[in-house]
Amino acid sequence: MSGLAPACHLRERRDEEEGQAMDGSRRTKKTRLWRWRSNPLRRRDDVIDAWIVLAVGAVIAVGGTIVGLVTDNAAGEVFARQRAERHSVRAALLADIPRSVAGVGTTGDKVAARVRWTDRDGSVHTDKTLADTGLKAGSRIVVWTDSRGEITAKPPSPAKAAVEAGVLATGAALAFAGLAYGAGALARWRLDQRRIEQWGSEWDLVGPQWDHKTG
Repeated sequence: MSGLAPACHLRERRDEEEGQAMDGSRRTKKTRLWRWRSNPLRRRDDVIDAWIVLAVGAVIAVGGTIVGLVTDNAAGEVFARQRAERHSVRAALLADIPRSVAGVGTTGDKVAARVRWTDRDGSVHTDKTLADTGLKAGSRIVVWTDSRGEITAKPPSPAKAAVEAGVLATGAALAFAGLAYGAGALARWRLDQRRIEQWGSEWDLVGPQWDHKTG
């Protein structure tokens, strides 16, 4: 029996703490939702404030998702079009490239050099592209051309395109969420300013009466 008493005491203590925690959570929930409950202290601006918070949350959740999906789809279509329009060709260097080159047009171990290639339709093109240093004239390098036959960047692979589209979609969704949150914060700030002005006007009416009663 003596061993059961401490156990019962601990169980009662635990039940009491859990009850206090539940009461605290209820009070916190009521505090957060007080603008939605009818009470004599709630004003019209408080209801508007609650609706602004709800609207901003809905706009961020729904609008951010839509913006992200639209951006992801648009970026995917752009990358797919690039892979369809661009193709690789083998071009020949028109001059030697020294092993040590410094100056404008140099990027790491690559340097801008003139190359010539024959396109699929048989037309000959000459342009500049980045090539490794140390190559001799006549060396063959791979360049990527667009639908107009001009040198362009290599299109991203499907996997890399999916990652880049996801990054762009996330950035667009976050930017939209930031704009929506900022608009909501500005609207709530304007409400706060109006409430402060109302408090000041009410105090101008009530304050002198209190001072008279106190005197």
